[in-house]
Amino acid sequence: HRDLHSFPTRRSSDLWMMVVITVSLIVVQEMAARMGAVTGKGLAELIREQYGVRWSAFATVSVLIANLGICISEFVGIGAALGLAHVPKYASVPIAALLVWLLLVRGSYKVAERIFVLMTIPFFAYPIAAILAKPNWGHVGHAIVVPQVQLNSGYLFLFIATAGTTITPFMQLYVQSAVVEKGVGPAELNAERAEVVTGSIFANLIAMFIIIATGATLFVHGDHTVSSAADAAKALAPFAGRYAEVLFAVGLLGASLLAAAILPTTAAYVIAETFGFEKGIKRRPREAPVFVGVITALIAIGTIVAIIPGIPVITLLVGVQVVNGVLLPITLFFVWRLAASRKLMGDYANGRIFNILAGATVIATSTLSLLLLGVTFAGR
Repeated sequence: HRDLHSFPTRRSSDLWMMVVITVSLIVVQEMAARMGAVTGKGLAELIREQYGVRWSAFATVSVLIANLGICISEFVGIGAALGLAHVPKYASVPIAALLVWLLLVRGSYKVAERIFVLMTIPFFAYPIAAILAKPNWGHVGHAIVVPQVQLNSGYLFLFIATAGTTITPFMQLYVQSAVVEKGVGPAELNAERAEVVTGSIFANLIAMFIIIATGATLFVHGDHTVSSAADAAKALAPFAGRYAEVLFAVGLLGASLLAAAILPTTAAYVIAETFGFEKGIKRRPREAPVFVGVITALIAIGTIVAIIPGIPVITLLVGVQVVNGVLLPITLFFVWRLAASRKLMGDYANGRIFNILAGATVIATSTLSLLLLGVTFAGR
């Protein structure tokens, strides 16, 4: 807890890592989108075809473990966000789960995609919160360009959690499957690349504003125990203004709803592609029973766990992302090697520089995971 509480006191000194992660995210998502456009197949399907059923099953299990944990955490986030508006989680979480299920199972892909885009609008609450927090922008600029790395378990724990929630495995899988479902081909690849770049930059700018807002407020004027969303909002209020709680709740709700919709869909894509079942948001239950069944199961499990009394919200959110970060290298390795395959991708295979960046991302995330395990077991 001491390490976790000391993290924001460095006043956003870890913003530089968001710059590095942004570059890596663009590289990884571009590879996933390119594979979808060129091959017309999802990642799990390509792993099965190129590496065999055993490796495909191994990759699928790792993704499902990560996805289930994150799905639970997103419904916890929904309950926490609406809890700030005094809506009990026993009502808010099941209602949100039902709406997400109806969107995915009864809606069309175009409707779902438009709603996903609308769900990103609340993210603009975070830049506003950061400005209201009145940070020292000189310190912010310095933190963006000057690395301050620490080899202790608390720092590595949150570093891996940040990487795990940014270059997250489920997003690469979703991007590739979504490109396939939209019917994007090589002719539209440049437009798809532009979308990947702008989306990655937008997502990580929002993440940077979150870091800035918390770095300028939490633990700066005294210690705060942050174990829930309410604790975080109350800690921000004296420094970020009376609207801090509203902004915090809106941003958390938007992020949680978006992920709560995409995570079950990604898991369903992975299962369907691995075992050759029918897939697609446009499919009805009778047309793709396994695809819809996986979506239903993940939403149901996430809902049930999220309403358990006394669940430790912040600990769960961070812990799940660390698991996500530790499992990340498995997905990244397959994305990297498949996108680099001349046999599979032809002229669209990774170039030399791109291949180096992708390889460096895989090696870096694997090293971080090993470092965390090593430092933790060494008792430092």
